[in-house]
Amino acid sequence: MNVTDTARTIISEPVIGPATLHLASSDGTETELITVDTLNDRAFAALRDPTEFAEVEIGDWSYSLAWPLEVELGGDPLWRDTLLATGDGAERAFLEWRMRPALSLSKAAEALGVSRQMAASYSNGEKTCRSPILRACRGWDVGHGLYQAASSLPKPNAHAY
Repeated sequence: MNVTDTARTIISEPVIGPATLHLASSDGTETELITVDTLNDRAFAALRDPTEFAEVEIGDWSYSLAWPLEVELGGDPLWRDTLLATGDGAERAFLEWRMRPALSLSKAAEALGVSRQMAASYSNGEKTCRSPILRACRGWDVGHGLYQAASSLPKPNAHAY
């Protein structure tokens, strides 16, 4: 990350029920996250116990959530779930595209022919991810043999220019 990127940090993570958090971020975004799908992953199985789940703390650099069981949920999946909860589909689609092949901001920017700062702006929701960028993401997936993954991207809206 460089000084021109906006860093969204977690400022609170109160547990409001089993598998449910009220997550507040430094940019003012607040959402209720229901983490049932995440807890279905084998890596998070221990957190299905409400007592263990309630032990959540803000992780290093305020970018993740961590539990004493050495289980951590990173910022990108948390932001993706926040976008899902708040209905920001294009930004979520861009972030999911980056996460599938684990592209860094620099690699995503290179793949799409945009600056790293622009890729960061799409990832953090600072800029709206328009149809041409989503088409480029779909094309990159197809070009890298990830056609099935590409079909999960929302179809670009012709009026989104």
